[in-house]
Amino acid sequence: MADDALSSVSSMVSNLNASINNAVEAIRKSQSNQAIGEVQTFEKSVNKSALTTTGGATDIGVLAKNATRLNVASTLAPNDKVDFYKFKVTTKGEMTLGQVGDDGVRVQLMNRLGRVMADSDPKAGDEYDSFKKLQAGNLTVDKGDYTLRVTRDKGQSDKDPKNYAMQVVMGNYSKDYDTVAKQPAKGSTGLTLTTGQQATLDGLNSAIGTMNSIPTGQTGTQKLMGSFSLFV
Repeated sequence: MADDALSSVSSMVSNLNASINNAVEAIRKSQSNQAIGEVQTFEKSVNKSALTTTGGATDIGVLAKNATRLNVASTLAPNDKVDFYKFKVTTKGEMTLGQVGDDGVRVQLMNRLGRVMADSDPKAGDEYDSFKKLQAGNLTVDKGDYTLRVTRDKGQSDKDPKNYAMQVVMGNYSKDYDTVAKQPAKGSTGLTLTTGQQATLDGLNSAIGTMNSIPTGQTGTQKLMGSFSLFV
């Protein structure tokens, strides 16, 4: 059974590039965001909270206009229904969201009150229109606290792992903040990780070393595509 689980993870990883291609076009417009001077890069590896509420959101940093760019890479493991990421915006401005990863990943931007401002679901109406603006760097957001909610699209099996990376930026940047969000620590839910989940976790554990080799000053697409070396 362990060999079957590892084989399943390996198969998922080997097919990741094909699924990424469908998402790359969505972030091409963000390449107008340029590095300013010699970019400083900061990396951290954290365990996601076992809580499936905004109260357990993983902090990915502070988004400052023309100063910082925030990147996060993670996976929705089998039976993992939702991931939350929080960040603070220091000033009003037009924000850009870049996203790559497996097909079937839904991303929602929420304000501090929990209201959905942008939704990647094409059936979300005005919120989907806002999401397209967000991808193009044309969505204006106010100063304050925000949360990214990551789930599977409707109809996607909870048993299928979903790898993804996201990036938020406002204008140009001189500091890159990379977050690798691993699965909750063992024992935090009273459950033991499956062999497949542990294999995915082991891959994420090596991400920081991999990210150290990523050159600074890359475009949004290059940065996010490079982050997927942590899965292979």
